[in-house]
Amino acid sequence: MQRWRGLEDIPQDWGRSVVTIGSYDGVHRGHQLIIGRAVERARELGVLSVVVTFDPHPSEVVRPGSHPPLLAPHHRRAELMAELGVDALLILPFTLAFSKLSPADFIVKVLVDKLHARAVIEGPNFRFGHRAAGNVAVLADLGPTYEYEVEVVDLSLSGAAGGGEPFSSTLTRRLVAEGDVAGAAEILGRPHRVEGVVVRGAQRGRELGFPTANVETLPHTAIPADGVYAGWLTADGERMPAAISVGTNPQFDGVDRTVEAYAIDRVGLDLYGLHVTVDFLTYVRGQRKFESIEALLEAMAADVKQARELTA
Repeated sequence: MQRWRGLEDIPQDWGRSVVTIGSYDGVHRGHQLIIGRAVERARELGVLSVVVTFDPHPSEVVRPGSHPPLLAPHHRRAELMAELGVDALLILPFTLAFSKLSPADFIVKVLVDKLHARAVIEGPNFRFGHRAAGNVAVLADLGPTYEYEVEVVDLSLSGAAGGGEPFSSTLTRRLVAEGDVAGAAEILGRPHRVEGVVVRGAQRGRELGFPTANVETLPHTAIPADGVYAGWLTADGERMPAAISVGTNPQFDGVDRTVEAYAIDRVGLDLYGLHVTVDFLTYVRGQRKFESIEALLEAMAADVKQARELTA
């Protein structure tokens, strides 16, 4: 898959293409339907498929401080899109000036002049252009003028998760924030993942016999609610069952929220400085302060036992 950052990166000899545009945070099952249809339509027309997305998130530019928690960083989204068969990914730097493009100007500058769109595939709620004034109707109205077709993917029957709501990043973020990582996984089509570099913490886990990888997560990452989870820790390409703790460590009056993963039944691991991923399978229990260290150790042993069984 080709990856471009900005319109100037698009090859000058780029031919016709099928395009889909969106933030596509998480590349959840609804996104997969749209992107998959774009790839399929491109094959039908004998052209290439392109996904257009933005960095930073448009809301952060239009309303500073409103950046939503992210379900996946751009490099992870790119991996998932490549798996779907996308031919090219265009990441457009989203600036205040860019946000002021009218829907018609956006269509001409991006879809027509640069990507030579033969077809545009979107979900029913797609919005674009200054003040989100453009929608699929505007896109379709200008189709005959610029010789592209518009197809809207019906997602209305897709949402078994979340009480019948359609698949959405907003719903997924809410479930993650509530600790319902199993519900989030139903929408994503895979476990929710956080990633980052392993840094040195207070090393209390090592002292207690449960050495954990303290993961310094990427900015704006959607972190699950405080609690203990079962899941997997992946380092150097090895995926290991893990008991995962999220929170401030109330037993020791901690302040900073951390994500710590204990690789079950692994001895002597040295992960400091490595970039790792943590996949959340299911919620085990909430965080609490125990009456004694002995009670804490008993709970941790039970957590590990449950996580081992759940990830077996």
